[in-house]
Amino acid sequence: MNYFSAIDLHSNNLVLVILDEQDRSVVEKRLDNNLVGVLAELEPYRDSNQGIAVESTFNWYWLVDGLMAAGYPVHLVNTAAVQTYSGLKYSNDVHDARWLAKLLHLDILPTGYIYPKEQRKVRDLLRKRGGLVHQRSQNISSFKCLYARQQGITLNINAIHKDIEQFCFDDPLLEASGAPHKHIYRLLTEEISTLENLVISQIKESDIYSHLRTTPGIGKILAATISLETGDVRRFEQVGNYASYCRCVKSTRISNNKIKGKGNAKCGNKYLSWAYSEAAHFAIRYNKSIKRFYERKKRKSNGIIAMRAVAHKLARACYFIMRDGVEFDTKLAFG
Repeated sequence: MNYFSAIDLHSNNLVLVILDEQDRSVVEKRLDNNLVGVLAELEPYRDSNQGIAVESTFNWYWLVDGLMAAGYPVHLVNTAAVQTYSGLKYSNDVHDARWLAKLLHLDILPTGYIYPKEQRKVRDLLRKRGGLVHQRSQNISSFKCLYARQQGITLNINAIHKDIEQFCFDDPLLEASGAPHKHIYRLLTEEISTLENLVISQIKESDIYSHLRTTPGIGKILAATISLETGDVRRFEQVGNYASYCRCVKSTRISNNKIKGKGNAKCGNKYLSWAYSEAAHFAIRYNKSIKRFYERKKRKSNGIIAMRAVAHKLARACYFIMRDGVEFDTKLAFG
């Protein structure tokens, strides 16, 4: 007899449900987040286990990696797309896990992409770098406010990056207020540089990375972000699927030339959305063809829509660059 499993995962515990071919529960148990205990419960059904559905929560890495290493077929549930069971007024973790197992049995379970473990480590390093950059920007903003309050001068960002130590106060108490900002800035800058060098050293030999850098507006960090966040581009059936994943298209539903509703605008990868937006801003500065395209769009709509149109074009171009292993061609993308 075949069995179908599902795990409703939480921060400190999980609920394991195993169904047989008649959708009867043979296991319904709440366990601690401990891989050894989970594997022990699954072991009697190993040979006939057709798959394990695991919720895509913030802490799925350890569980999915452990189950896959043990040889189980794992399906990462796309929680944003899965249809909830509407036949019950009351539900709990067991009901949720049982429903996921049933969808797995029916082969209609919406799943997400399980990023390869080794590559995921490098991708998450780059995400950590992005978080540190955000913290540094907040710190700089706070220091600028302090300086403007006391000196009446708005500091230039580039001047701060060049040498933050040049901005001092005559009053020792005010200087003491600014000292933590300077210390945090130096610390974050050093850590950001370390992570950047580590990430680039891991992917600099990649052909995809090299080809992406031929795209206007895409430097080493954006190329690394696009390469690592995309993963295997062949998982996207068409270029439109990839552009949607990058949040570069509108999430609207139109019928008879009328808007009938909007989908989830945040569905997709926020890091790719940011990367292509940044690339678009840089591209219109340094590429005349892209700037002309931007100006045409801007005259018909506005600057924001025109910039997103450039980002959309770049996302589509990068899809073919990664899929076909070619360099960027301005005529094909913006001709």
